[in-house]
Amino acid sequence: MGTGRAGRRRWATLTAAAFCLLALTGCSVVVTGLASPARPPATDVATGDVRVVGSTDEEVDVLARNALADLETFWAEEFPEVFGTQFEPLQGGYFSVDPGNADPAVYPNGIGCGAAASDVESNAFYCVAPDAPNSDSISYDRTFLAELGAEFGRFIPALVMAHEFGHAVQARVGSPSASIAVETQADCLAGTWTRWVAEGEAEHSVLRTPELDELLRGYLQLRDPVGTSPGQEQAHGSYFDRVSAFQEGFDTGTEACRDNFGPGRAFTQTGFDPSNPTDAARGGNAPPDELLDIIDTSLPGAWEPAFDQVFGEPFDPPSIEPFDGDAPGCAPDGDLDLVYCSDENVVGFDTSDLASPAYELGDFAVATAVALPYGLAVRDQLGLSTDDEDAARSAVCLSGWYAARVFENEAGGPVVSPGDIDESVQFLLTFGNEPSVVPAADLTGFQLVDLFRAGFVEGLEACGLDDAL
Repeated sequence: MGTGRAGRRRWATLTAAAFCLLALTGCSVVVTGLASPARPPATDVATGDVRVVGSTDEEVDVLARNALADLETFWAEEFPEVFGTQFEPLQGGYFSVDPGNADPAVYPNGIGCGAAASDVESNAFYCVAPDAPNSDSISYDRTFLAELGAEFGRFIPALVMAHEFGHAVQARVGSPSASIAVETQADCLAGTWTRWVAEGEAEHSVLRTPELDELLRGYLQLRDPVGTSPGQEQAHGSYFDRVSAFQEGFDTGTEACRDNFGPGRAFTQTGFDPSNPTDAARGGNAPPDELLDIIDTSLPGAWEPAFDQVFGEPFDPPSIEPFDGDAPGCAPDGDLDLVYCSDENVVGFDTSDLASPAYELGDFAVATAVALPYGLAVRDQLGLSTDDEDAARSAVCLSGWYAARVFENEAGGPVVSPGDIDESVQFLLTFGNEPSVVPAADLTGFQLVDLFRAGFVEGLEACGLDDAL
């Protein structure tokens, strides 16, 4: 159907670096994120306790150093339980660099694996190479990380360290063969550590609930450009691929990261079809005047077979009707932007207040919006509630299930374009926590995306339809 815009920047690959094992170009039950009262408040790690060559007293270096200390603690405890051996600390150290103002005397043997300070510009990387100086190390551009932190929250430098530490874990136990699996597995490993921090277990790092939403928004800048082939040598994954991997680690732990990134793992990153140059020229977006017909075809195209094959009953598709400004009279609240009217079997959406701004994210953002009240219609026909928190959670999950049907070309017509599923994540983070969009539930963006991911990955069983299945 459509595709989102490419991120304004991505973390550059350390190109002329055959000596590096991995380089980062995009660095994969929600808890409160408040520190546990059983632990003392987090404190900054002393400079001498974790030596970072070239580090300063700037906040970004303090945050990175705190994260590295906590990562060392976490993996010393976690690694033996999951992988059966002791974790070997990194041998090459850590390097903080301002590439535009690097003193060569501070880095007499270069930074990680002997690379020049300029090689880490707008980047962070872990590397290991036999016989190279500073092998088995993490290097980062502190100026770049400070910019990311200013835009997407002070936890971002810690997330970068966690991703790179994930690569260090891979270096000790082995990693997948495909680059996209390597990078998303590192996102997953970062997610396990982030959950540990969110639960208040870290001594030096703190993460609170609103910062989880900021982290997910930051990942948009870290995805591959839309249309990148998943088989590209240094592919890192779509927005959904990376966020999904991070949340998988956050939700289910290190064992999932260890076990779920083999050759059979599916990714949503796709390249543009060379036989359809029009799709690429339009950025994957259907024209607005064609979009409603596409949505009106794909939603019943997904649900009619499901009702027949899963629920054993016919599906009566609701009509989909746009409105401008004021919700129809059948709506329980005239200020709603998304409406399901049970008596009329109508799904409505506000074109001016929601669909038009959502379309700026991409056409599938609009499809995701309409899928939310459509999910309520599905629940209604199954005899389930439509106006409580369970219904709201279920509808978000069902929108993920619908997106998976479109992605698998199982929705009777429309074919997914690169970046479509990314647009769903963008929509939920941008509009999903507005009560006019997802009423009857007080859900964070992180929770909304997690529910969508569950529907996309796990299917209907994850979407609160137990009484109907």
